[in-house]
Amino acid sequence: MKKTAVIASAAALTGVFASTAVANADTVTVKSGDTVSKLAKDYNTTVDAIVNTNKLSNANLIFVGQKLEIGEATQADNNQQAAQDQQNQQVAPAASSQQATTNYNTTSNYTSNVSGNEQAAKEWIAARESGGNYGARNGQYIGRYQLSASYLGGDYSPANQERVADQYVASRYGSWSAAQSHWLSNGWY
Repeated sequence: MKKTAVIASAAALTGVFASTAVANADTVTVKSGDTVSKLAKDYNTTVDAIVNTNKLSNANLIFVGQKLEIGEATQADNNQQAAQDQQNQQVAPAASSQQATTNYNTTSNYTSNVSGNEQAAKEWIAARESGGNYGARNGQYIGRYQLSASYLGGDYSPANQERVADQYVASRYGSWSAAQSHWLSNGWY
């Protein structure tokens, strides 16, 4: 039985989306909260396998409603994923530990002043972007609000994520309610 989940990418929106038939593949339609990484984990495959099979131009840009073929990862996909995982773990322990401590102490006293309906809209977005998880990652997008690493400036602390998210939404949409409306129309904010 085929499963349905929806995944959209920039390529799909511009009509470049191409599907490749894969033996034992499931058709998956991306749902709210899905990421290519999550789907790879759920279907015991790799991000590279999903990207390559579906000719996705950007694995970090998916949208609710896109259909993907998800099959088993090839040995080459598994080898590539293992090499990338090993490379990610080879950061100098002293430097990364010190950096993380420094990064988490830079804005530890920020408190968001969002309340009422705006707080409800903010929580709604966080639930859809990351399941409310400050440690969530999807390519270059990090944390509770899935902001790019460049926005966060290397400080991934919960306090900085809250501060930057509030600033981003205020400057781009004016309010969390407006950001939620945009998300409902476009599948992102």
